Amino acid sequence: MKPIIKIENLSKQYRLGVVGTGTLSNDLKRWWHRMRGKEDPFLKIGEANDRSTKGDSNYVWALKDINLEVMPGEVLGIIGKNGAGKSTLLKILSKVTGPTTGSIHYNGRIGSLLEVGTGFHPELTGRENIFLNGAILGMTRAEIRSKLDEIIDFSGVARYIDTPVKRYSSGMMVRLGFAVAAHLEPEILVVDEVLAVGDAEFQKKAVGKMQDVSKNEGRTVLFVSHNMAAVKSLCSRGIVLVDGQIWKMGETDEVVNEYLKGSSDVTNHKTFNNNEIAKEYFVLTEIGIKAKSKDYTKQMRIDEELVFTAKYFVKEKYQSLHLTLHVKDDQGNKIFSTSWGKSGISYEHDIGYHLAEAIIPANFFNWGTYFIDLYVIKDKKNALLIDNDIISFTLGNKETQLGSWMGREPGSITPSFQWRKSKLE
Repeated sequence: MKPIIKIENLSKQYRLGVVGTGTLSNDLKRWWHRMRGKEDPFLKIGEANDRSTKGDSNYVWALKDINLEVMPGEVLGIIGKNGAGKSTLLKILSKVTGPTTGSIHYNGRIGSLLEVGTGFHPELTGRENIFLNGAILGMTRAEIRSKLDEIIDFSGVARYIDTPVKRYSSGMMVRLGFAVAAHLEPEILVVDEVLAVGDAEFQKKAVGKMQDVSKNEGRTVLFVSHNMAAVKSLCSRGIVLVDGQIWKMGETDEVVNEYLKGSSDVTNHKTFNNNEIAKEYFVLTEIGIKAKSKDYTKQMRIDEELVFTAKYFVKEKYQSLHLTLHVKDDQGNKIFSTSWGKSGISYEHDIGYHLAEAIIPANFFNWGTYFIDLYVIKDKKNALLIDNDIISFTLGNKETQLGSWMGREPGSITPSFQWRKSKLE
């Protein structure tokens, strides 16, 4: 089968600070080369687009050497951290901006929803903007008119459809923009973070519509989102962008798990040798947290029971020794602390190896990344050893049925309490 999109050696370079080459003559020379299909004579060697570090070059590669084929009817998830190049890639695909090097071959018409209000004229009404967007997508007036009622109904803004869109809220703009892009039948639908602004009702409709146009209508969807539950539910394949390059490509579950795991040296499992973590007669040899039914390499979910494990060696007998954990969210805020002393376990330790375990019930944490500080306490009050961020772990959302709420509930923990309901006579 012939790919509907084929990207070859695609790169996009930006110059930081100023626009242009610096002189009018050089700008004209660049334009003349572009008109003749020649390479930019002022193309510079740039640095990777790592926004967290200060570089030495005024040029950055927002995208570098992207090679990708997308097949008809495929739903491709594009994920990565802020600044990884996701939106730049979609803007090039949507022909909003051009690539610095490389080429893209299309085999169909593209409809895009890149950000709130893309392609809308603020002074025109919602109805007028539907016709404007349709015309931009290459639709005839008759085609747009045949879909008009369906678009308005799906958007849920019928009451405001004859009001200028400058008076719309951001959520209303996204609703109308997505409704236009999804219903005017482009062969390729490009969607950037449409679920970030929409409410729960719209989220269900949008995800369901994207699923419908791909499976039932055979159209291709390129979907950028930070909502991993939506990506896993919707996409058949995924790519991870890191500093403008494809870091990982493959099946959605595998790609999302690798992305959530990240490249940090703080992980959910560590072993130590040669008294690396030791104080007095206490030596930590291993520490970790995992899903109860899995090994340490598998992605954990919020609906799975978790097991915290610490193995250590005691060189001399302790009358009073115990472990305390401080659990923090990804912003460094301490959520709670726990220790085995609260469970009635003996503090006394003989010489030799010991194992400490804590069972964390399922449906306790919200999905996200958490960090653990380890405290080794002797005599119930003195901290023998403190190791901050000794391990971290990332929890994915539970398996979610399409059409249900896939957003993140508020808070770092979401305990599952026992509820009862009875009818009063």
